[in-house]
Amino acid sequence: MAFRSRRRRHTLQRLFSAFPSGAPGTGLLILRAVVGVTLVAQGTISLSSRGHQTVVAFGMALLLLMTGVSLLVGFLTPILSPLAGLECLGISLSWFPLPALGWFESKWASAETIAMCVAICFLGPGAFSLDARLFGWREIVIPPAPQNPKG
Repeated sequence: MAFRSRRRRHTLQRLFSAFPSGAPGTGLLILRAVVGVTLVAQGTISLSSRGHQTVVAFGMALLLLMTGVSLLVGFLTPILSPLAGLECLGISLSWFPLPALGWFESKWASAETIAMCVAICFLGPGAFSLDARLFGWREIVIPPAPQNPKG
């Protein structure tokens, strides 16, 4: 069982290229925050709509809300950022109906959000994310060998 969990961690480790800190990490945090707030706002607007709401529209609104929150905190970023891009593409091309008008009615705004999702997917979550805490590189400190008092 321990081997299986170690293998899963190794697979997740390969999803992340690096966790940059400093200015690049701050830039990734801002990028994730803009996309996350946009998705959360669109999901909230759609959930609070009092119009005719289908099961598909309700599910898309929940999915927008969940992926937005996950991108805000930086959780499973390489998996959820392409999903968020596909959600935006589907909404802008009217594959998935939403009951409320919002950000993705504009094709240009939708294209920008999709481009930011792709950039986040390729760049990774950055050091200021939950992914960095859970799956980041670990430093192993090996203490020096004890001195033999006899010799």
